[in-house]
Amino acid sequence: MELTNENEEYTKMSPEQKKRHLYEHQKDILDKFLKRGAISKQQYDKSLRDLTEKMGFRI
Repeated sequence: MELTNENEEYTKMSPEQKKRHLYEHQKDILDKFLKRGAISKQQYDKSLRDLTEKMGFRI
């Protein structure tokens, strides 16, 4: 099953890889919200900046 394969891959990730995976997933959601007009560009920019800072990454 595909879900099982994804779970197995996730359990093999390092903590840093898991953190990056979560960040990319959250960013993808923000991208979709912006594309569909659910949030403004200003909301997107602030949310992405906050997410990036909280996760310890740089844009």
